[in-house]
Amino acid sequence: MARRGEPARTQLPAMRRLRIGILSRNPALYSTRRLAECARERGHDVRVVDYLRCRMTIAEGRPSIVSGGDTLRFDAIVPRIGTSYTYYGTAVVRQFEMMGVVSANDSQAITCARDKLRSLQLLSTAGVGLPVTGFAHSAKDIDGLIDEVGGAPLVVKLLEGSQGIGVVLAETRKAAESVIAAFRQIDADILVQQFVEEARGADVRALVIDGRVRAAMLRRAEPGEFRANLHRGGRAEAVALTPEERRAAVRAAGALGLDVAGVDLVRAARGPVVLEVNASPGLEGIESATGEDVAGEIVAFVERRAGHVKPRPRTGD
Repeated sequence: MARRGEPARTQLPAMRRLRIGILSRNPALYSTRRLAECARERGHDVRVVDYLRCRMTIAEGRPSIVSGGDTLRFDAIVPRIGTSYTYYGTAVVRQFEMMGVVSANDSQAITCARDKLRSLQLLSTAGVGLPVTGFAHSAKDIDGLIDEVGGAPLVVKLLEGSQGIGVVLAETRKAAESVIAAFRQIDADILVQQFVEEARGADVRALVIDGRVRAAMLRRAEPGEFRANLHRGGRAEAVALTPEERRAAVRAAGALGLDVAGVDLVRAARGPVVLEVNASPGLEGIESATGEDVAGEIVAFVERRAGHVKPRPRTGD
């Protein structure tokens, strides 16, 4: 794995320059900046595009995308689609796919990863270790829902949420009943999950690229907080994964069809338990904690997928 700060490799004549689009609402975000910098350092033409400013034309045999008056033509894209704009963002990715553009993650995989219930169903089918999870629509089923995940303490999650927002730890049955009832009052779809107590407020983020774990960090929640997300004050450090944890992370990403994924898991007594799989993982925390050039690894994967290496000319049979 490449370390940050290492000199860029010399380009070989067989390499070709790619036109790479980074789909992001904010070019100043760390992850967006790093991806753009790495792609430019490797000799590519890069443009950051706000996918919400893209307009699509769907015509027989002539799909196109226009942004700022320019018709966009890329060899490859790296989608950084925000949770709130999954529908439109994945529609833009899908339009690029129709145009024959390579994507670091395809639109269907991004959509699947954003559907927390669907992703858990697929992970379960793939044999990935998961916390026992319950899902119900009617408030009349609260008691059964709590019992099915083993009772309190338990975690209540909004299906729409990221960075630890919409995740509540209910330490008693009464608290669980109140939280679930409150969410149902606003007609919010929720998951109820077993709380893995032995994790002690720590989880692992494994960055999987092209079927391999390229970097991993251990995140610890601040005192009094059970969510280890860095956006919620958690601390991170590099961590060595066990072979079982590596297999779980790779299998989880593969089950959702993601080639670039942040897999969050906890170390339970029964082995690694996957909590969530993120299709647009942030790069700042994991690059800072591990020193790994994760952005460069993503760009290198996009190069391979886009056929960055020109085929050697045939010299005759």
